[in-house]
Amino acid sequence: MSIDTGADSQRVDLAVIGMTCSSCANRIERKLNKMDGVTATVNYATETASVQFAPTVTLEDLLKTVHDTGYEALPPAPPEPETTDTDERSAAEIAGDREVEDLRTRFWGSLALATPVLLLSMIPPLQFTYWQWLCFALASPVVFWGAWPFHRAAWLNLRHGTATMDTLISMGCLAAYLWSAWALFFGGAGVPFYSMEESLLPSFDRVETGMPDIYLEVAAAVPVFILAGRWFEARAKRRSGAALRALLHLGAKDVAVLRGGVETRIPVSQLLVGDRFVVRPGERIATDGVVVEGTSAVDESLLTGESVPIEVQPGSDVTGATVNADGRLVVEATRIGDDTRLAQIARLVAQAQSGKAPVQRLADRISAVFVPIVLLIALATLLVWLWIGR
Repeated sequence: MSIDTGADSQRVDLAVIGMTCSSCANRIERKLNKMDGVTATVNYATETASVQFAPTVTLEDLLKTVHDTGYEALPPAPPEPETTDTDERSAAEIAGDREVEDLRTRFWGSLALATPVLLLSMIPPLQFTYWQWLCFALASPVVFWGAWPFHRAAWLNLRHGTATMDTLISMGCLAAYLWSAWALFFGGAGVPFYSMEESLLPSFDRVETGMPDIYLEVAAAVPVFILAGRWFEARAKRRSGAALRALLHLGAKDVAVLRGGVETRIPVSQLLVGDRFVVRPGERIATDGVVVEGTSAVDESLLTGESVPIEVQPGSDVTGATVNADGRLVVEATRIGDDTRLAQIARLVAQAQSGKAPVQRLADRISAVFVPIVLLIALATLLVWLWIGR
């Protein structure tokens, strides 16, 4: 997350928490773009919002707009002294790891419970006395624990007067489960040796029982499949972000700086433009600069991909995070912090990830109307069935 300040406007990259589908990102983007002087792009894949805003708009206004839409945005973290890789993990990264772990736990738990329900419901030879009650007991934790993220997101969206894919998932699971519960307790489906009229195996001697069908396999299987997709998606997003984090961590953590003729090791964050620092063989060059003493070969494969080190001598430009292969160098710092080539590369990669391809923008426009259309079709189907007396 970062803020770039220009002459007339500012640009900020925010981490957005709570999005579950493309329609969520599309809704946040519309809300932000309705603000005067704001141009925003929200990317669901990277869970980021890239916002350019006028001086009349504050960062707090942006965060409040996202919050009022039903989601949370994290402001840019202030610069901190160099720390270990473990301590550098941001709140968004920790939340992402927890989300992956939670989805993994819910998926495997729900899969273990839903598999017997699906087999018993769809294969009549496996059914025994009161098998339907066992399915009810197994499906209940899947519906209320495994599918809880969908119910929670659907409720939050309902409070804000919107509907997303989570709304469809939650409604589908609950409708199948509640109908099955009514059929078991009040509709006559709880009798011994109950058998449904639909299964995976053909049956030529099945007769009409007049009993209502139960749909516990639907209530249990749908959350499992959606959880699997969400888990794979969250894991893929974490892995894609790991490459950028690894790039940022390539730089040196400390540097042997020469001040007053004395060599002192300090954190890289305290290095100033014009400082001269020593780079010994095998060390990473702390920041961009120009060689003032010594000759050596520098491994620049980080930038060029070339495996052969480049010979440098006094007057040669060197890049931060590249490796000094041999020889002692004294380098004068010319660029530090966000001005270095490594920081610029990381910034360009982040901006590329937060952008959207034309096909993704088309998908976002479709997702904005997909859920309302599905709900209208479902309502129309219900009315038609009630009208014809089914």
